[in-house]
This record gives sequence, structure tokens and C-alpha cells, in this order.
Amino acid sequence: MDALEKNKKIILFDGICNLCNSSVQFVIKRDKKDIFRFASLQSEPGQKLLAERGIDPEKTDSIVLIEPDVAYYTKSQAAIEIASELGGGWSFLRVFEYILPVTLRDLLYDFIAHNRYKWYGKKDQCMIPGPGLKAKFLK
Repeated sequence: MDALEKNKKIILFDGICNLCNSSVQFVIKRDKKDIFRFASLQSEPGQKLLAERGIDPEKTDSIVLIEPDVAYYTKSQAAIEIASELGGGWSFLRVFEYILPVTLRDLLYDFIAHNRYKWYGKKDQCMIPGPGLKAKFLK
């Protein structure tokens, strides 16, 4: 795996999930400050980053946001942290951190995650970034 770039946050996502892939594309388009790098949960770098944090890859189907040498976030907290970095109106989503307890936020997150293949479908293999996006994905 390439050395992690300084000041970059890593988003681990389900590489075969259509909803997850659409979410990654959404973040890439709005990542004006070039904050994020990406790896699928199924990839070698994704598996290594999970293991380093003691996250069982067999028991997570959550998005994971990693701030190297700082912290990592899963489920609804990861989504809120990512949205807040996108700036503009997206940082407003942080309000859910204060009005909904994490248990309720994660229940909603888990409900969507559990049904994501049924509702949005899945791919046979992880997405392969085009030449313009390759630098944003960990190898």
C-alpha cells in the first residue's frame, strides 16, 4: 500500500454496492479541498486499514472514515464527518449529531445498509476508477 498522504482522510466503502459507489462519486464531485482518499472495504488497502484499527471486516458493512493518527468513525458519525468536510450546506448535517442520539442515527443507518443491495443493487466487482480519479484511490 502506498504511504498515506499527510492531511488526507480515507473513506472505506463497500466497493460492490451501487449506493456506496454513488456516494463516493458524490463526495468526489464536492471535495473541492481534495481532502479525501478512497479504498473499498474489499481491497487490500481497505482490509489492512481495518485490521490496523481492530475492525473485523466480516462484521462491518459500514462506511469508515479514517483520519490517520487521529481517529476513525463508522456508520452515521462517518457520514456526518464526511458531510461536514464538504462545506456549504452539507455541513448543516452536523445538526443531527446534536438532535438525534447516536443509537437512533445508527439504527437508521443500519436499516439502510441492510437493505442497500435490495434497493440499489450491487456490482459483480469493485468499481475501477478512471485515469482522472486513480490518484484518489489507495493502491
